[in-house]
Amino acid sequence: MGGGVAEDAEGPEEGAASTDADVHPAAISIALNGASRARADAFLDKQIHLADLQIQNLRKLDAFEASHLRWRRFNDQMKGAVQFILLALGLLIVVALGAALWNAANDGGLVIEAFSVPPDLAARGLTGEVIANKVLDRLSAFQAQTVSMRRSASYANNWGDDIKVQIPDTGVSIGEFNRALHQWLGHETRITGDVYRIAAGIALSARVDDETTPVFKGDEADMDALVDKVAERVYRSTQPYRYASWLSGHGRVRESNAVLQSIVDTGNARERAWAYNGMAHNTIITGDVVRASAFTRKAIESDPRIVLPRTNLAGGEAYLGHDESALAVAKAALKAAEAGDPMMVETFLTQSILIMRLQIAEFAGDELDALDLARKRQAFNDVEGGREDEMVACALLHDLACFRAVAASLSLPTDADALLSQQAQMQHAYAALGLWDAVKKAAPAFHDRLTKNPFMNGVEKLSDAPLRAQAAAHLGETKLAHVLIDGTPTDCVLCLRVRGEIDAIEHNWSGSAYWFTRASAAAPSIPFADSDWGAMLMRKGDLDGAISKFTTANQKGPHFADPLEMWGEALIARNRSDLALAKFEEAAKYAPNWGRLHLKWGEALTYVGREDEARAQFGIAKQLDLSDSDKRELMKRRRGQA
Repeated sequence: MGGGVAEDAEGPEEGAASTDADVHPAAISIALNGASRARADAFLDKQIHLADLQIQNLRKLDAFEASHLRWRRFNDQMKGAVQFILLALGLLIVVALGAALWNAANDGGLVIEAFSVPPDLAARGLTGEVIANKVLDRLSAFQAQTVSMRRSASYANNWGDDIKVQIPDTGVSIGEFNRALHQWLGHETRITGDVYRIAAGIALSARVDDETTPVFKGDEADMDALVDKVAERVYRSTQPYRYASWLSGHGRVRESNAVLQSIVDTGNARERAWAYNGMAHNTIITGDVVRASAFTRKAIESDPRIVLPRTNLAGGEAYLGHDESALAVAKAALKAAEAGDPMMVETFLTQSILIMRLQIAEFAGDELDALDLARKRQAFNDVEGGREDEMVACALLHDLACFRAVAASLSLPTDADALLSQQAQMQHAYAALGLWDAVKKAAPAFHDRLTKNPFMNGVEKLSDAPLRAQAAAHLGETKLAHVLIDGTPTDCVLCLRVRGEIDAIEHNWSGSAYWFTRASAAAPSIPFADSDWGAMLMRKGDLDGAISKFTTANQKGPHFADPLEMWGEALIARNRSDLALAKFEEAAKYAPNWGRLHLKWGEALTYVGREDEARAQFGIAKQLDLSDSDKRELMKRRRGQA
């Protein structure tokens, strides 16, 4: 029975080996049912052993597969790393090549190649490289001695600080390739030259690109002098504007103007603008401010984007006494400067902004703002100029203690022009404080220095003479005052105002009104003429007219303390001390340490019956500087309160 069943079972495929593992489980079960116990156990042992072998085989296969997969993973990682390294290397090469191309294309430096020299000179140490380095040193010295507010990158032909001596490499190298790249793509200025013997000694010449300098001749002992001449010629050829500035700084103004004129004749609009500005600088050195202002106007017309000519014109117009024009130009210059000027050195641009804001504040009578700006100006390497402005602002604030402190901090300049400028500011401060004896005492020495200095000769008529005339009138020397003021121009606003003040001191009311009318019309946006006019009318006894002028002055200069204080005095005279209090309180915001202001404020408080507050104002006035007449009035007021 069992054998029949076994024969009925399907056999293995043809050609395939038959194993116990290939037997169908159902067949095994039937066979075991028909087998003896011993044979069944033996068969099961074989199956168990076979299963163990298969398990071991699977474990080995699993370990092998795992090891193989780890290797494949490592192999893939290595391939990825190699690919990444190759990609990074390729990118590095591309970046390096791009940087080399960019540097070459943007190279505007100066390259000095070794000069050709006679063998005997080279044998004694004067090699071509030595001569090239001498030229480099001299060019570097020229550049260090050239001071300009112009940014280096704004020059049409700028090599800045990129000056180098270059010795050609031999054979093919990276250095030689880089040099060829710069020659091909860049804008280098290349200098070559020759030293050779002549019958009289030696000759030296250079070539700047395709331009050859003159041949300079001399003895061998004159080599350094010949190098100086060649270097100067190279500087002129490669940096004409800088060379003109260098010439001007070394007193060679005529040569400087010739170079600048050549720039005007051949340069683009930007270069013409800078050249005209340079000509204005050279002209003002001679004291011809009118002609200098004409050059600055040409500079602005050539390229309105450049800020420096605008700031120079604002200063020139103020110098000439053209106050309204100076104010308008200063506002335009400030707007342009605040918008930015990539052609100016940033520090100088910031200084220009401060100076224009200071000038605008001064024309508005906003002396507290002017004081703050003068102090900020000192933080930008303009300490002395800032202190001088601070000193004048203190004086215009009627703050004598502040004036004295700043004046004591000033150092005495060794430069003649700087000394005169300081003394001019000092005279202005004395006048603002009403220290007429000080103005008169300083006048002779100051006037003598002015007349000997062409740079400052315009100050004599436009500032010195009016202040001396003003001092003479206040000191009772009215005849001298008229002589001095009659020699000043009538397009100078200060000169017109002083004419009006002199007539007011003489009680020539109609004459005074005539001059103040002209001064106010000449500077319709500026409060000073109306304030002076109001003071004249108050002296005359026309209180309503005075208040009208003080009102106009206050509208033009809301932070100008003088018309507010005098307005308060006029209201006291009209028995309206109650209204005067507001004017004194407002004026104190803009001139807090003005002794007379606090004196009159106390007087108004007394009249309205506010004795304690009046006493406080008199106490403040006592601590401040007062004129002799104000001191007497203060003593009288305080005795009246006792």
